Amino acid sequence: MFLLTSLLTIVLGLTSVSSKPTRNCRCTSGSACWPSDSEFQTLASKVSQPLIHPVPPATPCYDSAAGNCTDVRAGWYNGVWRSDHPGAAEHTNWETYTFPNGTIQGCYLNTSLGVPCQQGSVPVIGVDSRTPDDIQEAIKFAEKHNLRFVIKNTGHDYLGRSSAEGSFLIWTHHMKNITFHDSFSPTGATDAIKYDNVFTFGAGVQWFEAYEAARQHNRVIVGGISARGSVGAAGGWLAGGGHSAIAPNYGLGVDNVLEITIVTADGQHVIANEYRNKDLFWALRGGGGGTWGVVTSVTYKTHPSTPFSAAFLLVNSTNANSTQNLLGEIIRLTPSLVEQGYGGYGGASTDQIQFFVLSPNVTAEQTQATFLPLFEFAASQPGLSVGNFTIEYPDFWGFYELFSRDGQVGVPSEVSSWLLPKEVVQTGKPRELAGELLKTSGFAYYLVTGGQVSRADPESTGLNPVWRNSLVYTGVGTGWQDGANLTQIEAARHLLIQDMKIIEGIAPDSGAYLNEASRYEFDWKKSFFGTHYDKLRAIKRKYDPTSLFLVYEGVGSDEWDADLVCRV
Repeated sequence: MFLLTSLLTIVLGLTSVSSKPTRNCRCTSGSACWPSDSEFQTLASKVSQPLIHPVPPATPCYDSAAGNCTDVRAGWYNGVWRSDHPGAAEHTNWETYTFPNGTIQGCYLNTSLGVPCQQGSVPVIGVDSRTPDDIQEAIKFAEKHNLRFVIKNTGHDYLGRSSAEGSFLIWTHHMKNITFHDSFSPTGATDAIKYDNVFTFGAGVQWFEAYEAARQHNRVIVGGISARGSVGAAGGWLAGGGHSAIAPNYGLGVDNVLEITIVTADGQHVIANEYRNKDLFWALRGGGGGTWGVVTSVTYKTHPSTPFSAAFLLVNSTNANSTQNLLGEIIRLTPSLVEQGYGGYGGASTDQIQFFVLSPNVTAEQTQATFLPLFEFAASQPGLSVGNFTIEYPDFWGFYELFSRDGQVGVPSEVSSWLLPKEVVQTGKPRELAGELLKTSGFAYYLVTGGQVSRADPESTGLNPVWRNSLVYTGVGTGWQDGANLTQIEAARHLLIQDMKIIEGIAPDSGAYLNEASRYEFDWKKSFFGTHYDKLRAIKRKYDPTSLFLVYEGVGSDEWDADLVCRV
């Protein structure tokens, strides 16, 4: 079934394409066009840190000279540990590479598989960027040599956009500057336009660091929940929209950004906001990560810290009819809960339901009164074993700590997501909708939209407008064991695709959350970007006319082959 604690990631068997020394194909390691050692040495002399040579994180378990295998095993499922290693992806399938003959190259933690440790899709060399100057030099080098390159902060990417076989890496993970502004005026704005209590985060800041900084200043910031808070606060999370458990109260990540600094394809370090490079600012908020340049910092609004109260419902079921009844009741209550400011996470299958939500400025007693009818309904259903409680936290940090644990990472997996519009959730047939969702092998049911998300102008950002009319995020996922062969992996993918057909069939005109989505998306332009795609493509031509920046299922990627190496 779909695991609530983890939206599972996705892998695709890609076709290996040899680079040619032309501008129609990007250069990859091992090709005649790949820069020489002396050319890399020249680059090294221009950046602040020695060049890095990433290796798969399990390498020390095969070669003791590369590190300590005990440390690897201890950190394997820790999102922060993985993000600290330039060769690690948060999900291990993105460290592997599948050749046309079905052979899978990688490096597995389970050494008893008898498989040699190989580079897979881990980039072979890169720049450990600490400053915008480092990024500028890296981009100039990649453009000069026409390199296939990727941008990476944490490697927490559900489409594998921060790894690529034979590639050059721009690693922003160590850009950790955090600046608190008592008062902030966006560059180019009049003196009258000011925002109080604002944070600027460097490109490498992760949510556990951002939340701690906000806590110290008695503020709340809209962000994600992940394994140990390991997701980046200034990268792909934001560029894809940035959902959050507190979004119904405060909007999505893209609704809370005031300014972004970015190095563009021409090597310029520019400011994007509502007063400078406004079109680029629009695209950066929802137009997808790794597509417009390399972000160096993001400036966010914050909100006053308040107590939060939460409700938890945990159900095991031996009665499928009762499961459907209870899920239908949750769906029936969803519009009211979201309007009251409750947001959070849930998931269900025929034998289990988990539902956790919270809201600011509400006491545990008030939350108990709100959810008591649901708790009583659950208890009345035959065949259900029900646990429920409400709790009050002094601030958002308490809820964050509960969900920020090990897990979610260090395994191969795939996901897809779909947004359910208001008119679908509010049809007056919640039990029937529950029945459709329960046809999947298990699904996520997140309250991360509606409320303030719906009140924003659909044209105010580059985000797919379907977000502004949605009430529920639903997702499906699958996975496999390390060392699985292509036949086993394809069987797992088949299950995912079947589940995708179910959830997308419920609302065919809706869309997906592009940060938690599938490379098998049936129409990714429509699903990810909707009616904004053509405008986004025009902005990309303006700021990146040669498509220097490419990611899987990103704006303009359909003009390239499956490996994003050669134009088609």
